[in-house]
Formats: sequence, C-alpha cells, structure tokens
Amino acid sequence: MPDSTETLVRVRDLRKYFTQSLRFLPRSGRTVRAVDGVTFDVHRGETLGLVGESGCGKSTTGRTLLRLLEATSGTVHFDGVNIGELDSASLRVTRRRMQMIFQDPYSSLNPRASVRSIVREPLDIHGLGERQERDARVEELLERVGLSPHHVDRYPHEFSGGQRQRVGIARALATNPEFLVADEPIAALDVLIQAQVVNLLNDLKRDLSLTYLFIAHDLSMVRYISDRVAVMYLGRIVEIGTCDDVFHRTLHPYTKALMSAIPIPDLQQEAKRRPIVLQGDVPNPADPPSGCRFHPRCPLVTDLCHIEDPPERNFGSDETPHWVSCHHAQEGPVE
Repeated sequence: MPDSTETLVRVRDLRKYFTQSLRFLPRSGRTVRAVDGVTFDVHRGETLGLVGESGCGKSTTGRTLLRLLEATSGTVHFDGVNIGELDSASLRVTRRRMQMIFQDPYSSLNPRASVRSIVREPLDIHGLGERQERDARVEELLERVGLSPHHVDRYPHEFSGGQRQRVGIARALATNPEFLVADEPIAALDVLIQAQVVNLLNDLKRDLSLTYLFIAHDLSMVRYISDRVAVMYLGRIVEIGTCDDVFHRTLHPYTKALMSAIPIPDLQQEAKRRPIVLQGDVPNPADPPSGCRFHPRCPLVTDLCHIEDPPERNFGSDETPHWVSCHHAQEGPVE
C-alpha cells in the first residue's frame, strides 16, 4: 500500500447505460445498465484491482472513467478536476496524464503502422517535442518495456503477443502519464508471458511513480499486483478493501464464491476443498433483479434481499475501510 493516501481518482455514483434497439423498431429498445452506481477512490501510487465475471461492467467502468465513453450520470474527478465538465481542449491536456492499456494486443495496434509510428502517435497528437526528440523518446520507451530499439521499423505482425502488449504499454507511457487503466492486459497472453508483463507493470509503477486501475478476472494476478481490490457484480461494486481483507477476510457471498475457485498448488489441499458453486446464470443487465442483484444466486438469500437494495457497510477501520454491500455479510474463511 502506498505511504500516501492522497486520492488521485475519485468516482462517485458513476453510471453508464446503453440502449438496445431492435433493427426495425429503433424506439423499442431496452436500457442496459452496464455500470449502475459505482463509487470508489484510487489513491496516488497504488494499484486498485477491479475483478468480476465477464459482462459485469469492469471494462465499461474503465473506459467511462477515462471519458472514452461518456457517463450517463455520476462524476469522475482526476486530481481534483471533474473531467466530465472539461471542454475538448482541456480534456486533451488532461489525457496526457491518464492513459489506457487495452486488452487485445492484436486488435489494439494498427497492423499497417510501424512500431515507431504506433508509439510516437501520442507525441504527435499532443505536439510534444521535435521530430528527432520524438524518435529518441520512442527508442527510450521500447528499451524501458524490454524491447530492442532496433525494431522500431517492424510491424505488429512481426512480434509475438507478449511483445505486442509491450508495444501497447510503451504507447501508453509516451506522454508520461500518472494514471493508467490496464483493461485485462494479460487476458490474451500465455501464462508465462502473463507473469512477465505483470512484473513489468510492477517495475514501471515503482520507477515512474504510476497509479493503476488493474482490470482482470484472474484473481491470482490481481492478488499479486494490487494494493486494494474491488469486486464487481452486475454493474455494481459489492466489496472493496485491502488485498488482505478481500482475500483473507472475505465477507460477501459472491466474493467467497470467486475465492473458492482460485487454484491451490497443493494437490492434497485442493482435493479437500469444496468450491462454492453458484446456481443459475448472471441476470440480464437490461432487466436486473429487484433488491440485491445477487439474490437469485445467493445461498444466504432472505425475503429482505428480494425487496431492499443492501447499503454499503464498513467492516474495517477508518484508516483501512472494508466496504461490503450485503444484508447478511459474514466474516469467516471461504468454505
């Protein structure tokens, strides 16, 4: 955990809705509540891990936070500035300080552009430095992410998946940002390469004083890289706290189910463990359940869960809060 608890990113009641329209009846669509009232802070110098099942709204949260998608409602403050109120010129200046690492290293790089052009593009857009300075900066960035500067004139198809992701990281670092949203940056990579990329991100965080929102579904990697963890379900955060709290003092039944699915290296312990199997499917975000959104799959469900949305409660301290949204949050190890 970073020494300072200064808040760099403050998200309050963030919502992002999409409208599903039928092909021949454009006004008959339903509203998909991809992100539906998300609140959290990211402290300067920390890594906040954001985890949850596919389709829970993690990536949409990251893109809306950077205003790559316009929020339906709610606020995002970056270093005290409400980015939702910025005009295009001010937003462009602010975007030098916050960048994104995309999930797919294949589709996120222009196949017709050389590595030099890809990494230099942010410098060109923001008009940073002269041409020779930009080219020198590209070579410096490639070395920093573990690639040879002699490969600047190669094209993406000439690199492996892990090398492509390093190119994407170099591009994200071009403008010297303070805050990076890493949107499942290791999901498309082999296991060995995943570890290398996560170690690279840790080294960059230390050397460049970066702050991360690390979006992933691999809980082992999230545990390794994160200072705090937020667990998301169907557009909302259900539990958020330090890594130690979320992994060892798990309170929300959904989080407990996720933790029970983490593989254990010890085969004897793995054989004795009984994973928590959730019943049913994730509800449709266009028609979320009333009350607690997790109640159709929750083993602790009661009548209260059907009718009343659970409030956030702090089971930690003021210094290290552990927020949980559950009527029946229970302390204890994963069964």
